[in-house]
Parts: sequence; C-alpha cells; structure tokens
Amino acid sequence: MANLKPPVNEHDHYTGNTNASITLVEYGDYECSHCAHAHPLLKQLLEEKGDDFEFVFRNFPLNEVHPLAMLSALAAEAAGKQHKFWEMHDMIYENQAQLNRDSFVDFAEALSLNLEKFAADLQSEATTSKVENDFESGIRSGVNGTPSFFINGRKLNSYDGTYESLKNALTQQE
Repeated sequence: MANLKPPVNEHDHYTGNTNASITLVEYGDYECSHCAHAHPLLKQLLEEKGDDFEFVFRNFPLNEVHPLAMLSALAAEAAGKQHKFWEMHDMIYENQAQLNRDSFVDFAEALSLNLEKFAADLQSEATTSKVENDFESGIRSGVNGTPSFFINGRKLNSYDGTYESLKNALTQQE
C-alpha cells in the first residue's frame, strides 16, 4: 500500500480539526471532472464530520490533459498568500465549467484580493515551487490520477465516487 510522502506539514493547506486523530489528504487537479465531483462530497463531509478529521489539499495538476490545471493551482496558491486559499479553491471547483485565463482575476476581485499582489504571486517562483513540490510529493506517494486520497498517510483505494465511500473510510479509522 502506498504511503504519503512527505507527511502532512506546515507547507500544506488544511481545514477541519487540526487536532483530530484522522487526516484526509487529497491530491487534486482543478480541471479534473472527478475532482469536481468529489468537491461537494468533501464539503459535505467537512460539514458533517469536520470535528472528526483534518482535511489537506495538495495540487496535482495534470497539464497534458488539462491546460488550465497549473494556472488554477497557481491561482489558489496565490490567493493563499492572502489567506484566501480555501475560498479560491472552492470558487475554481464551483466554476470549473467556465474556467478560462481571465477567470482567475475575476475570482480574485470577487474575493477582494489585492490584485497587484495576486498577479505577482501568480507568477512568483515560490508559488510555482509550492505547486511543483505538491506534484512531486504525489509522484513519490504513488499518485497516478486524481482525485487520490490518503487517510493517516495511507492511500485510500476504496473511494468509488460516492459520499459513503469517503465517510466509511473515515469511520473505519475512528
């Protein structure tokens, strides 16, 4: 069974209960239709069981099949530099069908981000390195498609696109 490499750390984006005994990590691609399908399931899981686990998102842009995946990941990370990672993350997934190169500035405006800082961070080496490091960690962890989930450092192979499969995987860890 594949293990998460490196373990969750201070460079990750997380939500939910950071003191919980369960950590769910997703490697996702913002243009992946399967990830967009999982997004509301994860939001429901956080709403219902968010006190029981910590949720971490790592970027895994599949550039060859999704031309805006890298730019989407960079936009989420740039928003994160202004403490709006999760808001941008949600906005990108919830508007996936309408994504284009101009969408990200519109999203940044809607989130009241400093647009000059956002534009600079979007192109910064630090932001690019963060996305590339996430991707490389996915490769080292055995990720070969999105979404890929890990619970407490172990790859989840039972996710079948249903809410129940995610909920049951968490419940088995309790």
